[in-house]
Amino acid sequence: MNELNLKNKVAVITGGAGVICSEMAKSLAAQGVKTVILDLNKDAATAVAGAIEKEFKTPSIGVSASVLDKSSLEKAKNEINNKFGDIDILINGAGGNSPAATTKVEKMDGTEKPEDSFFGLQADAFDKVFDLNFKGTLLPTMVFGADMVKKKSGVVLNVSSMNSFRPLTKVVAYSAAKAAVNNFTQWLAVHFAKVGVRVNAIAPGFLITNQNRFLLTDEKTGEPTARGKKIINGTPMERYCVPEDLTGTVLYLISDLSKAVTGIVIPVDGGFSAYSGV
Repeated sequence: MNELNLKNKVAVITGGAGVICSEMAKSLAAQGVKTVILDLNKDAATAVAGAIEKEFKTPSIGVSASVLDKSSLEKAKNEINNKFGDIDILINGAGGNSPAATTKVEKMDGTEKPEDSFFGLQADAFDKVFDLNFKGTLLPTMVFGADMVKKKSGVVLNVSSMNSFRPLTKVVAYSAAKAAVNNFTQWLAVHFAKVGVRVNAIAPGFLITNQNRFLLTDEKTGEPTARGKKIINGTPMERYCVPEDLTGTVLYLISDLSKAVTGIVIPVDGGFSAYSGV
């Protein structure tokens, strides 16, 4: 029977200081993984790494880098290699959205102002969101994946979204970028298959984060907004996911439990993708 076989592996988690990815990092540390919390915010990365070392007694470091700057990532890789050795696991968790790459109306009916619809999207904002989510997955894999190919052993785990399967109204750039992440996951899984490196993705459903909290819940009452009610009504489990819901799937995909699994995207969505609404 296969075991996790994760103790003393080295994992880089991009966006590692965020709510979701810091929880992923903790789940790895609990299995004896040496974690690298890679984030644009050095102080936040260091704080998460310190908390992990204190709680789990496993080595963890905070490293600052931009996932959109290859030279920044290469500098980070040198630091990681000097402190921890070769990298075994990469979780591409950095991502995000922008109001300027999101439409104000869900569906056009002809009465809205053009700037509130598809025609009001800002191209530079679209580029920023797309680049952060797609190139922010591509470039870290180019840099940190080199150790894995050299050793002919390793795992890349991309963080996609349910938006990639069923685009949400308003959220155009983010949905397109996450769909590209899915395609890249499949492409790279084939490309790396003979050199012992597996590539998969996890597609979280709806989680409350600092970015979307007051889009989904009323700031004053704590009750769901109209959009939040739509989400809950469209989710068979009738609740939002929480970061802890993701960790079992993460551990499965990065461990020897899934050593013949590559090129897949697993939804963790409370049944959202299975429900037609009827």
